[in-house]
Amino acid sequence: MDVKWLPQLTVSQLVLTLFAIYAVYLVCIFAAYIWRINRIFRDVPCKQRHWLYGNMHLLPTTCSEDRLLFSLGMTNEFKRYYVWWVTFAKASLTVCHPETVRVVMKSSQPKPTGFGGVYRFGLPWLGEGLLIAKGDKWARSRRLLTPAFHFDILKQYIAVYNDATNQLADNIEKFVDSGKKFDVFPHVSNLTLDIILRCAFSYQTDCQQDTGSSRHPYVQAVEELVMAWADRSRTPWLYPDCVFYLTPMGRKFRRNCDFVHKVAVEVIDKRREALQKSGKEPEKKYLDFLDILLKAKDDNNVGLSPMEIRNEVDTFLFEGHDTTASALSWALHTLAKHPEHQRKCQAEIDDILKDRGSDEILHSDLPKLEYLTMCIKESMRDNPPVPIIQREFTSDFTIDGKTFPAGTTVTLQLFGLHHNKHVWQDPMEFKPERFSKENIDKIDSFQFVPFSAGPRNCIGQNFAMNEEKVVLAKLLRRFRFELDPSNVVKRKFGAVMRSEYGIYVYAHRR
Repeated sequence: MDVKWLPQLTVSQLVLTLFAIYAVYLVCIFAAYIWRINRIFRDVPCKQRHWLYGNMHLLPTTCSEDRLLFSLGMTNEFKRYYVWWVTFAKASLTVCHPETVRVVMKSSQPKPTGFGGVYRFGLPWLGEGLLIAKGDKWARSRRLLTPAFHFDILKQYIAVYNDATNQLADNIEKFVDSGKKFDVFPHVSNLTLDIILRCAFSYQTDCQQDTGSSRHPYVQAVEELVMAWADRSRTPWLYPDCVFYLTPMGRKFRRNCDFVHKVAVEVIDKRREALQKSGKEPEKKYLDFLDILLKAKDDNNVGLSPMEIRNEVDTFLFEGHDTTASALSWALHTLAKHPEHQRKCQAEIDDILKDRGSDEILHSDLPKLEYLTMCIKESMRDNPPVPIIQREFTSDFTIDGKTFPAGTTVTLQLFGLHHNKHVWQDPMEFKPERFSKENIDKIDSFQFVPFSAGPRNCIGQNFAMNEEKVVLAKLLRRFRFELDPSNVVKRKFGAVMRSEYGIYVYAHRR
């Protein structure tokens, strides 16, 4: 064939031509993606968006309560669901009503861990533990770890809850004697770390040693990891690892990861050493969480790898202390803010413990703490320890008659759901009676979800609820709590709900 009419190209010209063709191809692919994503969400309720950075310019610039109240405004405006544009090319469907939340939570869809997926930022810390794992890996871990939270095992932990709370109460006594206020969060966080280490890992520490109002180093590291995770998720230019780890935040995140991993490995190694020295397992009444991790075998008689064990230890150290500390701290704040409800809880506790020679809370007492349980639940409705969670669908799904394709990221706005004025009456008011025996059946099972719901619900929710009941009952039996009127309490939005300026209270001996 005669090709003399074709231009004669040099090698460099050929390379540039091929590069230009490839660039045009990429632009066409990206344009098709933008067209597709806009077509998917074109009739979904949405705030006015900027052509480049979507809705991000509308978000309050602080990491404070303003963000939560902004999201609540979105919930009350759109009622059931809406789309939030992170940039012109990335959108998340947000659900905030029991009927739309149900579609997501009743499935076992995974957490998003792709380039823009918020859970990707937690992988260097938690790995593919039960919180982030997906598919068969998640199902295998869930099946292997469920026995660690059997009813008979949870009963054994009541003694630890009592003993650890006694130590916290002794620390609080010093503030009673001095008449000084103290920040609830550090003390409660040290307590819950002590409890999870002793219950789940049979690991004794001095993490509640009285150090004023300072956090244990592990508690401090976790708090900084959680906040860095949240800050990075709202900063798209920090998504690439090569950028993030060059920043001061990224370098600190890496140091904190190394520290918490070292703690996890130390916990695991000490148990292995104990087994090797004795030549047999130590005599115990039950297998704790770490025992089950070390002994677990799947259907093919394959156990967990060392990295899988470390990932689960990291996950449960975090979830077992941080979210519970949040729930307990906000409950103490709420009861101090509403002394009439605090007195009702104390009257109930006093009645249960009357004629006893001890203030120890027994497992049989837990069902009797009805009013206290109502207050705990209402506090978690008002201040959910985890304000938002996300899922990424691997198949098409339908919400309110509209079908969304596989790959869609869905944000479950728990704070908005728990305060949705179209679902709750007087949602901003503290009303424990919502959870009374007479009213509890009126609450939709996907209306109040502080522990999530469905197959991916919190595996340790009974552990956490029992712990919260015992801790609060013992503290309220011994003290009356009063808010410091000079302390402005503001919610701090993040992966775990905290307080922007602490929660300062005065404790008075009863």
